[in-house]
Amino acid sequence: LSSALLFAISAVTAKGFAPIATVPTSRTGSLQGTASPIVEKESFQRSLLAAQLANKKTNGKKAEDAPPVNIGWDSHKPVDKAPDSLVRPGDGPDGNYPMRARFEQMIREAQISITDAIEKIDGKATFQEDSWIRANGGGGMSRVLKDGAVFEKAGVNLSVVYGSMPQEALQAATERGVDRAKGMAPGERVPFFACGLSCVMHPRNPHCPTMHFNYRYFETDGGVWWFGGGTDITPAYLNEDDMRHFHGTYKEVCDRHDPEFYPKFKAWADKYFVISHRNETRGLGGIFFDDLNDREPEKLFEFAKDAVNSVVPAYGPIIEAHKDDPFTEHQKQWQLMRRGRYVEFNLVYDRGTVFGLKTGGRIESILMSLPETARWEYDHHPEPGSPEADIMDAFKHAREW
Repeated sequence: LSSALLFAISAVTAKGFAPIATVPTSRTGSLQGTASPIVEKESFQRSLLAAQLANKKTNGKKAEDAPPVNIGWDSHKPVDKAPDSLVRPGDGPDGNYPMRARFEQMIREAQISITDAIEKIDGKATFQEDSWIRANGGGGMSRVLKDGAVFEKAGVNLSVVYGSMPQEALQAATERGVDRAKGMAPGERVPFFACGLSCVMHPRNPHCPTMHFNYRYFETDGGVWWFGGGTDITPAYLNEDDMRHFHGTYKEVCDRHDPEFYPKFKAWADKYFVISHRNETRGLGGIFFDDLNDREPEKLFEFAKDAVNSVVPAYGPIIEAHKDDPFTEHQKQWQLMRRGRYVEFNLVYDRGTVFGLKTGGRIESILMSLPETARWEYDHHPEPGSPEADIMDAFKHAREW
């Protein structure tokens, strides 16, 4: 899911709304199996109404009598420095406390190593860190770089969240809508734990692609758990060597853990990051997975660790190779138009962003993924045979790299 998911979940559970898991429907055209805008909108409205109705009653009780959710936009307390760990034994639902602590420690180390590497590539700007905690446990750290020599904006957010959510929200929080609340009474809120690291980087040069990643670990009451995440790339211009390097890096990561991972997760990314009303993808994919718990948690932890620690090897060389490339004003304007598409996906289709905005989440964290500058030009069509037309074909017809 998107970089805003964990922060959006904080917001949706605080307000009693459920994030959406839309079911893809068949559609003719080059992008098969993606949901149409009408289906997305109708599903969004139905699920929002269902969540509202479900949360007005809890086993016949008034909503105000329901268990507290403990999180929300006003539950964050800024601190000068986050504690050594935001995971505390005994907080949240019963579950795998050692895995919670290990996952947080792993993504803390990844946040530091990734931001250090990006600062070195940029050579000018540094990341500003904001930290916060919550009284009931958990908290987060946002690291944001802006006005750099190479990066216009880059952010890497870490979050640890404890709370409870409606069963409808829990069902929608998994990609396949898996029932994670079996055995619970109707209307009973589900305690949960979530921990994740998310990132978006927007370079200045049109020949340097935008990159996004998110890696997360969930648990709910009763010891139910799963991993999710992925890394994807969004270029404005197609460089096949760059795409082979990026996808090749993640194929090697996947193959180290399961040779079936890369083709499955690559296809999943191609399907998820579709701008349905444009009949095109946001970028050129990568890997994407969710609700992953089909083997021992230790094995999936190692996969997630390997994947997040491969962000810099997959992305850094591409930026180093192109950060000083000359570019024209025409190329810059095209980059800004593609950023506009990035905004469209995040604000229209990304479930975490949409629900975070509708339910009053921590706005700076939710919208961290958006670029500082973007452009929309009326009825624009690239010239046939141009580099812009070439990459548009790749946006409309998924390719193997």
